[in-house]
Amino acid sequence: MDLGLKDRVYVVTGATRGLGAAAARELVADGAKVVVTGREEKKAAEAAAALGPNAVGVAADNADPGTPARLIEAARAHFGGFDGVLVSVGGPAPGFVADNTDEQWTAAFESVFLGAVRLARAAAAELGEGGVIGFVLSGSVHEPIPGLTISNGLRPGLAGFAKSLSDELGPRGIRVVGLLPARIDTDRVRELDALSADPEATRAANESRIPLRRYGRPEEFGRAAAFLLSPAASYLTGIMLPVDGGMRHGF
Repeated sequence: MDLGLKDRVYVVTGATRGLGAAAARELVADGAKVVVTGREEKKAAEAAAALGPNAVGVAADNADPGTPARLIEAARAHFGGFDGVLVSVGGPAPGFVADNTDEQWTAAFESVFLGAVRLARAAAAELGEGGVIGFVLSGSVHEPIPGLTISNGLRPGLAGFAKSLSDELGPRGIRVVGLLPARIDTDRVRELDALSADPEATRAANESRIPLRRYGRPEEFGRAAAFLLSPAASYLTGIMLPVDGGMRHGF
């Protein structure tokens, strides 16, 4: 199946590792050109080099108000266009209600929530018909995850923002989509498992609650992201796609 990604240009934030990196790999594999970002210049450059000539790395912090304009300009300067953005950012600090500080909440709001809103607003102002804005969110949009209180508070709000944005941009032919990963086998998920007294037992317990009985592979998430961002998904907007092996039990 031809996804129609050849020579389309996307910005993918938080793409030096994890889910952002997985999405960028699959986009490039299907012919897209990508601007990948990370907070450290060296890591962003290394991530782009690993993807080949159809990728460029830019050091950027999603919490910086100047980031959206810089990234869109980088896409146009390097590749001559801008067709969409996938907003991914490292998860906020774990912890329960009594553990998380005001400083942690504020930092997470700036990077995870407000940073995503700014990127989406900037993209909406620059995209034409056929453009797409994607968000990497979490299964916590529907079901809170124990020990991830800050994420549980912010991700559902972003999903609501994305849905509102899809209604506003639909008449212009611009799509807005979200992905809801659960236990994908990334560094972040392994780090969360390692917070328990017995990481192997924790993973086994999590896998037992997933109908497919395993963690997802990063490339499985990446392929789902590439499809949603592609012209092949041209009639999909305002949706939140679980990429979770069936872990969410509701419809």
